[in-house]
Amino acid sequence: MKVGIAGFGSIGKVVGEALDQGIEGLELAAISVRDVERGLNRMSQFRKPVPVLAPQELADTCEIIVECVPKEAFNTFAIPALRAGRLFVTVSAAGILANPNTIKMAKDGTGRIILATGALLGLDAVRAAAEGKIEEVVMITRKPPNALTGAPHLIDNNISVKKLNEPKKVFEGSARDGAAGFPANVNVAAALGLAGIGPDRTKLEIWADPRLTRNTHSIRVVSDSATFEMSIENVQSEEKPGTGKITALSVIACLR
Repeated sequence: MKVGIAGFGSIGKVVGEALDQGIEGLELAAISVRDVERGLNRMSQFRKPVPVLAPQELADTCEIIVECVPKEAFNTFAIPALRAGRLFVTVSAAGILANPNTIKMAKDGTGRIILATGALLGLDAVRAAAEGKIEEVVMITRKPPNALTGAPHLIDNNISVKKLNEPKKVFEGSARDGAAGFPANVNVAAALGLAGIGPDRTKLEIWADPRLTRNTHSIRVVSDSATFEMSIENVQSEEKPGTGKITALSVIACLR
C-alpha cells in the first residue's frame, strides 16, 4: 500500500524514515509540505526520496495518508483523503474534536479515520470501562515550561511560564477546552476524552514544571468495573519539545 505523509516535521520525518527503511506491505510514495525545498532537503539521506505533492495529489496517489500537520491544517488533508476513500491516520484528537463535519464525512463515506495512541497509554482499558459506567476521568499533565511556550491559552490569558522556580498550574477545565487552548500539547487529553466519557466530562489540569525534563501525563479513572491510575513520562522530541518521541513511534506501530 502506498503511504503519503502530510507534514514532515518532528513526527512526519521519523515516520518517513521508518517507511524508507522498510515496513512490510507499505511503501512511502509522497509527502506534502508547504516548503518544498525544505521537505526535499529533509529527505536527502533517504534511500528512496519521494516527490512533494499538493494535498489533493497526495489523496489521489496514496492509499494511506498520515497526518502530521498543525490542527488548523487538519481539514486540508482530511477532506480530500476521505473523499477519495482513503485511510487517514492521525494523532490529532484535537483535530477530530474541532471538525465534527469531517468526522461525519468519514462515517457516511468509504474513507476511514484511524487515531493512533500518540503519547498516551491505557486507552484500551478506558474504552473497556466506557462499555460500563465511568464516574470520573481526571488527567494531570506536567511539562517543562519550554514544552508549553506559545500555546494559545497562555497567549490569550497573558500567562507566562518563563523563569519559573516552582510548578505553576496554567489550566484547569475540560479536555475539550484544554485541547483548544493547547492544540500542540494535549492531543492526549482529547484522545482520552474520545475513549472514555467524552471530552466535556473529562477533567484536565496542565502544569508548567521547571523541575521536569520529560512530558508527563497521569490519569485516574473511576468506573463500575475498575478503578485505575496510569502515568507516563515521555522523552521530548529534539525538534519540538512539546511532542514526545513516542508519538511518532505510535504512528509507526499503527502502520505496522
